[in-house]
Formats: sequence, C-alpha cells, structure tokens
Amino acid sequence: MSTGRSVTPMGPAELVQAAAMARRFYLEGKSKIQIAEEFGVSRFKVARVLETALERDLVRIEIRVPAELDAERSDALRSRYGLRHAVVVESPADAADDAPDPENLGEVAAGLLGELVHEGDVLGLAWGRSTIHMAAALHRLPPCTVVQLTGVYDAGTAERGSVEAVRRAAQVSGGEAHPIYAPMLLPDPATAAALRGQTGIARAFDYFDKVTVAAVSIGSWEPGISTVYDMLSEDERAHYASLGAAAEMSAHLFDAEGRRIGRDLGERCITVEADRLRRIPEVVAIAGGQRKAAAIGAVLRSGLVTSLVTDTAAADYLLNEFTPGARPALDRADPDGVG
Repeated sequence: MSTGRSVTPMGPAELVQAAAMARRFYLEGKSKIQIAEEFGVSRFKVARVLETALERDLVRIEIRVPAELDAERSDALRSRYGLRHAVVVESPADAADDAPDPENLGEVAAGLLGELVHEGDVLGLAWGRSTIHMAAALHRLPPCTVVQLTGVYDAGTAERGSVEAVRRAAQVSGGEAHPIYAPMLLPDPATAAALRGQTGIARAFDYFDKVTVAAVSIGSWEPGISTVYDMLSEDERAHYASLGAAAEMSAHLFDAEGRRIGRDLGERCITVEADRLRRIPEVVAIAGGQRKAAAIGAVLRSGLVTSLVTDTAAADYLLNEFTPGARPALDRADPDGVG
C-alpha cells in the first residue's frame, strides 16, 4: 500500500533508522513502546517514522487472499446483513445464468467448517447438493458428532446423498454419525409422525437441540432449484406459490420478506424444526448463482442463517438489488413472528 505522496527525500541516517524500526514493527512484531526504548526515542516518534516509511515506499503492505475469494464483497456482505461470516467465491467464467450452485462453494464451505467446528461440537448437515459437495471436500474436522438434519430427497439414492455426507463428515472427524434413513417428504402428517418415532430417527432428532454448527442449502421456488418443489405435485406447487413462496431451506418455505409460510408442509416432512434451527448458534448457508440470489436474500431476512458462502453473481444482487432492512442474522428473529 503506497500513498503516492510527493515528499522531501530522507537522508541516509533517517532511511536506515526508518528501515530498522519498520523491520522491528512489521517483521519482528515488536510494539512501538519496545522500539522506542531500543532507539531511545518516544513512541510518538516511532509512530511518525513508521508512517513516513509507508509514505516513502520503504514499506509496502499487500493483502492477499486466494484468487477465487473476493475479500471486498465478502466484507461488504457480512457488514450489510450482520452475518458472522460471509465468504464470496468468484463465479465460474463459463457459468450459465440457470446453472446450479458452483461446486467450488462446497470446497470453500468445507474450509470454513474446519474453522468453525471445535472438538466436542455437534455438526448438523441438511440435505442439499451444496452440502453434499462440501462433505466430499472435507479433509479436516476436530472430533465431533455429526447428525443429519433432514430426510433424504430419494431414499433409493441415500448412499450418494445426505446419508453419505453425514458418514463422510463423521469419518473425517472420527466422531459418531447419526444419519436419517427416511424420505424428506411423506404423503401425510401421520406417516411423518410415525417415522419420527422410529428408534434411529428419534435418536437423530434428540441431537437437534445439541447442534452447535449447521450447514444448510437454499433453493428458489422453481424446478431444479428446490428439492421440495420437485417432490410436490403441480397442484401443491401452485398452492404454495399462491402463498408467496420464494425460497426453501430444509423443507421450510419463505416468502420474499423472510416470513415462513406453508407450515402444513412441515408436518409432512422429516426435518429440523424452524425454531430449533434458529437456536443453533452457527448456521452456515451454502448457495449461489443468479437464479438463487433472491431466494438467498429471503432466507437471510428470516434470521435463521448466521453465515453465508456464496458467489459473486449472488453477492452482487444482494449488495445492489436487495434491501435487507435490519441486520437479521444478528437479531435471529423468529420467522413465524415476522409481520
């Protein structure tokens, strides 16, 4: 970093002293007081010399992050929405407007989980393509328990879906795995209630209140972008659309303002309840792409999410086209009580 100012040249003694002080401060990590004592000057003198070293280009500060991360958008998104963590990944150059979440979101989210999860935590994983990609990319996790937060999209593909994601995360961490061998959506509330009472599923549900970090996906209310949308009949899709469905997360539906709608659908689903989700200290959403941008904004408004891994396409919409109102991730408001 250089100010580019035009200033009077420094003499050789000044240059040598400034370089020495800068080395002590920036490379050796000494405090200004320690440097002042060593050179027999005041700490205010040290501060002026260090400032001059920057002005004269004796010191250049570079802030570098991996090329695929956009630090400026990440910080802007975190600040605007009151998120604990926001990580924005460069959208692939060849990504189509209707493409699903970029796979590199899962890789970056895997790295973020490595930072957020601590020994003894309970990690919850919800169904979603992004969370499955994330689990596949995991290489390090401290010892923790891993629990599945939703049923599977198709019980016949459980080995390649959320059950396998839970197993993978538990294998990496060396902790216990609590998968759910049941579909996410059932034909009626009675069947769903009966399944929730089965031993294995009930054991997983018992862990929901102990989850400390959760990873979830977000879908917009359209085919191919929402798992729940794809599982419903045409009449059911039209019904929830008439209620204003704009986004879906873990089988919970939200309108554009972040209010939860279609609570009757939740009675037919094997999933973590919205209120339990809201009480989880850290909920990381993984979603990106232009088609999901508005849905991501709706879920952020709900207050259920505390952190976000997304791409530049979605981030630009969230920063330029979408108004969050309050900073919902800080408030953790109840989406059933909004409006």
